[in-house]
Amino acid sequence: MTTPFDCHDANQRLVIALGDPAGIGMEVTLKALADPQRQANISPLLVGCRASLERTAQQLRERTRAPVADPDDLEVDDQPIPGGPLEPGTAGSISGEASFQWLTRAVQLVQQGQGRALVTAPIAKHAWHAAGHRYPGQTERLAELDGGQQASMLFTALSPQTGWRLNTLLATTHIPLQQVPLRLSADLVEAKLNALTSFCLRFNPNPRLVVAGLNPHAGEQGQLGTEELDWLMPLLERWRLAHPNVTLLGPVPPDTCWLSAAQAWTQTSASNSPDGLLALYHDQGLIPVKLLAFDQAVNTTLGLSFLRTSPDHGTGFDIAGQGIARPASMLAAIQAAWELSRA
Repeated sequence: MTTPFDCHDANQRLVIALGDPAGIGMEVTLKALADPQRQANISPLLVGCRASLERTAQQLRERTRAPVADPDDLEVDDQPIPGGPLEPGTAGSISGEASFQWLTRAVQLVQQGQGRALVTAPIAKHAWHAAGHRYPGQTERLAELDGGQQASMLFTALSPQTGWRLNTLLATTHIPLQQVPLRLSADLVEAKLNALTSFCLRFNPNPRLVVAGLNPHAGEQGQLGTEELDWLMPLLERWRLAHPNVTLLGPVPPDTCWLSAAQAWTQTSASNSPDGLLALYHDQGLIPVKLLAFDQAVNTTLGLSFLRTSPDHGTGFDIAGQGIARPASMLAAIQAAWELSRA
């Protein structure tokens, strides 16, 4: 069953896809929406199974003293699960099909103008695969639904200590490590640099960007790998000349690339703090991001016709139903979607 919604509230509304129903997506969403730090004028539209949401709320009231939003007070685009709500932690083809359809429906609502941005709770790729949907993750499905555009995965977080914003974009995402050198190219890195620059220009007209090398010590002048000498360094030099308003450093040895970011995260932001960092593969960027900002980091998809954010953690099947999942990253995703979609 679907419900028509009033378009006059669309600019105050965020569409939230509730993720895998066997995971912690509903729990962290209900906790985040009840958090007193949430922007009061945000009107959420949840996409998922209302019966599952109501059962999750009831379980949370029994197991935690944390504030929990009442589903009766929320707009829900009801997408029931065949056979009824699932037991926490029981991921598989049913939960994968549900989360896949909820994401698809949520995108449709945003494209119809029913909300100004999309927030997605975590899904499980293996559950999608069990349901027959062979995507590396939500980012690739979002790009397909939005017309096959080139989407980019960026992680952004505001430091609670200094207020400095950490921005890390991934050149490649959910692929095996052995495929990374084959997938990387000058054209790909140039496109990702352009996307990162466009994002950072929101905050600074003269952004400072840092690009990580691919190999240890950024190749050590070809002794530990030749990708940097063969194409990465020539590309970066051409890009610098074409973008005089941007300070571009790199390729920087990966083991020191995020040191200035760590200092800006914990200390007063200095003039050499990077506005954006480009990681060449998934774990190269996500390890420092999660070490610095696990509860604050937000997965942001660039290159779509709409803004999408998501918490930077997974489905938490091992703790689902226990009431102990922390909502901080989901709250940050909601706040970031609201703030970054103002334009």
